[in-house]
Amino acid sequence: MATTAAEVIRVGERVVRVSSPDKPYFPERGLTKVDVVRYFLAVGDGILRALRNRPTMLERWPRGVFEGARIGTRQDNRGDAFYQKRLPAGAPDWVRTAHITFPSGRTADEVAPSELAVVAWAANLGTLRFHPWPVTAADVEHPDQLRIDLDPMPGVGFDQVVPVAHEVRAFLDELGLVGYPKTTGGRGVHVYLSIEPRWSFGECRRAVLALGREMQRRRPDLVTTTWWREQRDRPVFVDYNQMARDHTMTSAYSIRPTPAALVSAPLDWSELDDARPEDFDVVGMPARFADRGDPHAGLDERRFSLQPLLELADREGLEAPPER
Repeated sequence: MATTAAEVIRVGERVVRVSSPDKPYFPERGLTKVDVVRYFLAVGDGILRALRNRPTMLERWPRGVFEGARIGTRQDNRGDAFYQKRLPAGAPDWVRTAHITFPSGRTADEVAPSELAVVAWAANLGTLRFHPWPVTAADVEHPDQLRIDLDPMPGVGFDQVVPVAHEVRAFLDELGLVGYPKTTGGRGVHVYLSIEPRWSFGECRRAVLALGREMQRRRPDLVTTTWWREQRDRPVFVDYNQMARDHTMTSAYSIRPTPAALVSAPLDWSELDDARPEDFDVVGMPARFADRGDPHAGLDERRFSLQPLLELADREGLEAPPER
């Protein structure tokens, strides 16, 4: 099918060229490439807050999402989509980067969005999901976010994850810490906590493991921290290894590459019980954002000490889990 000429969109001081703007990206929803770019601009303050100055892997779907589409892996790179860890060739000179080191010792200059035009530029490359590190370009060795991934086992619904998220909130409250929840775009829940950038990735994993063990004690019917999937006998896994170097979680407002075009939605805690992942998509999120703003707007206003969780880990005799 023929496509129209490129569309030029002004984003702040930049001009972003959107090639093949009418290319179908979510055909079942009637959404095109330029619709995706405009979606990210509509939630601009929110997506940039989630990505600003963070080394960010791009998950690119340049052919859109269609039946049978799959993402390439390290073992098989012949997929219809791929992960971009290094700055793409031909990037404008205003796309900033962060220099990072992978667990293997290899290094890379990864995109570190500093302005909304970078998000639009990445969307033109087919980026649907952004995967920012929990660090900033100013200090890539010390996370400034603790990210708690409540990961449901296959067949487990969102409604079973919600009680665990509430238990996480209650425990954080007891420690004087403030977490911010969001949907993943799927059945899980992420809880973010801003921390002082003083601790290593290993110490952060140890802190999340300590929290996970506490959740396991409080909700033994729902929570497991068992690493090996085949050994898990409870519905929700607290994935502490998401705090390993080069492990990232889908950012707020990213788009899940499935036909429904659902998005990762930041929530107020008061919304969690009534929320459903399917409530939040590319079509509806801009109006919600315009009406309510970003529920995570206060995430970076106060940074907390990791010490209460590390003291719990000390009492439990927990070591930093190995990077997997």
